[in-house]
Amino acid sequence: MKLRSIRLCNFRQFYGKTPEITLATGDRNTTVIHGNNGAGKTTLLNGFTWVLYEKFTAAFASQEQLVNKRAISEAALKESVECWVEIGFEHQNKRYQAKRLCRAYKTEAGVEQGKSELYLQIADDDGRWLLPQQLPEDIIGRILPASLHQYFFFDGERIEQIARSDKKADIAEATKTLLGVEVLNRSIKHLKEARKTLEAELSLIGDSETKKLLKEQKQLEQKSHNLVNRQVEIEQELAHHDELKQTLSSRLLELGGAQELQQLRDELEAQQTLHRDQLKQAKDNLKRALSTRSYTVLLSPVITAFQSIVEDLRSRGELPVGIKQQFVQDLLHSQRCICGTQLQEGTPAYQQVAAWMEKAGLADVEETAIRLGVQVGEIERQIPDFWADVDQQQIILAQERAEISRIETQLDDIRKKLLTFPDEDISQLQKRLDEIDVTLRDLTLEKGANQQQIEQLATDIQAIVKQISKHQMNEAKQALAQRRIAATQDAIERLIEVRTRLDNQFRTSLEKRVQEIFTGISFTPYLPKLNQNYELTLVEKTSGKEELVAASTGENQILSLSFIGGIIDRVRDWIQEQALMGPDSSTFPIVMDSPFGSLDEIYRRQIAQTLPTLANQLVVLVTKTQWRGEVAQEMEPYIGREYVLVYNSPKPECDRDRMELGGVGYDLVKPSPNEFEYTEIVEVEYVF
Repeated sequence: MKLRSIRLCNFRQFYGKTPEITLATGDRNTTVIHGNNGAGKTTLLNGFTWVLYEKFTAAFASQEQLVNKRAISEAALKESVECWVEIGFEHQNKRYQAKRLCRAYKTEAGVEQGKSELYLQIADDDGRWLLPQQLPEDIIGRILPASLHQYFFFDGERIEQIARSDKKADIAEATKTLLGVEVLNRSIKHLKEARKTLEAELSLIGDSETKKLLKEQKQLEQKSHNLVNRQVEIEQELAHHDELKQTLSSRLLELGGAQELQQLRDELEAQQTLHRDQLKQAKDNLKRALSTRSYTVLLSPVITAFQSIVEDLRSRGELPVGIKQQFVQDLLHSQRCICGTQLQEGTPAYQQVAAWMEKAGLADVEETAIRLGVQVGEIERQIPDFWADVDQQQIILAQERAEISRIETQLDDIRKKLLTFPDEDISQLQKRLDEIDVTLRDLTLEKGANQQQIEQLATDIQAIVKQISKHQMNEAKQALAQRRIAATQDAIERLIEVRTRLDNQFRTSLEKRVQEIFTGISFTPYLPKLNQNYELTLVEKTSGKEELVAASTGENQILSLSFIGGIIDRVRDWIQEQALMGPDSSTFPIVMDSPFGSLDEIYRRQIAQTLPTLANQLVVLVTKTQWRGEVAQEMEPYIGREYVLVYNSPKPECDRDRMELGGVGYDLVKPSPNEFEYTEIVEVEYVF
């Protein structure tokens, strides 16, 4: 998707029809829009998301009040006022014009706002604008799925929420959608439905044994389906109780007398989470050591036996070999001994030399013995290192378990203090927290048990499928149905394998790119890691092993930005190189409000250098202070278009504000000519 332009009409601060904002592309791919707080930067950002997805960012207040107040005020009673935003964009050499419109009505009781409507037109090759045959939402969703819009249109001041987000499952699914895995999921789903249809057909024509197996398979599949649905319910219940627990904990912080205890508990719980992660990391390290290097210990008897054999050969003078068989063969072939004697076959001299064949050693045996000796020596040297690593991980496990136990004891003491607190509100809150903890524990246990059942059922179902495939079919129709089922099942298994490999390959390449971007911006020695659920964490290796790091707000901002840049970059390359199924345009925009937030000068400069290179197209909305110095300096070579949002203030004797761009002064705030506030859009006249 390449954004071409945006225009607004009576949308929040923007009164009437605004001039068209043309967005930069190409080598100078950056559009900068300047404006003070409250001038309409967030409104512009949400103009994009409203048109395309009818969604708003968290910072967009009063979402139900979209129509400009002045336009409403000037309208007659019961007269409709139109509010719309129009975006032009390109995709796969096609031009699109998307417009979302809503109407508000001025009534005696106030203002009534109707539902929005989306209109989409596509330019034909002859220049005519045509209406699409599919729904506009479906077309936009295929170009850039709604589940991914937060990666491309976002509030920079809240960008760290991507790294901190509790909805990591949504991030994983959205990323897989962009990767094209969703297409594979749909294919697998359709194939499973086709298999069920074929199995139903077979159950009607099959023999009694086949019908029995199919009935068992259906029962197991239904049981698995019910468990999967229950897992979804458990996830929802866990999320609800987690949110409720956070609310109650926040309430304890507000109550007099409990603040210190609750703050201490929050700190201890954070430490507990960190130590549990480190405990898990130590367990993984131990498992890795055992699975890859424990064989060295088990080889000790074999090594001893090998060394004994080699030593015996050496003691007998057979190693190293004095004369090799190849040497003797060469003498016999040349028919002349090294002393000059002729070696004619059948002569005593020939027989004497030929007798050395039995005494001479094989060169291959000697070379093999030497090579194995080196390898055996290397294995022996690895054994002490293996035991040292195992001992080290065991020490870490013991330390982490002791630390977790200590924290749990402190948490239990805090819980008891809050339960017996004189203030009844505090004690009741703690009782409610205890109840939630019990519920969370029970749900987690049920979730684990269900997962075990699901895995076992999958194994049982697979076994029945194989039984059915091996069952002899007497009738031609039965055999044909069976072949179709087998082919369908084979296709399902192959697609699942493709999906797994595709996901693993993409995640690995994405992690590498996120690390490159992060290390290019951050001056810390930390490294981002991406697990199978696409959860982002920071680790450090200063001690020689990976340890989790509690990221600061600034680091989370950089981490999130690196994640977004990594997704765009990897998918862009992946699509071009692998021809993935899914969104097959290799052009991706970023529209970002307040990208420099509370960052210090070093990070501001680094991000200003990096932002224009992350996406094919960049739209940045900034205040005058955010644009100061190093940011303007680093981004200037990439600027293709520049605009200023001029806020007209109805406040009497308001303080004017101006900024200079390209040697020309521009108003940021000026007195309104009437009693209304509104924002104008002015293009910067700047020769590049």
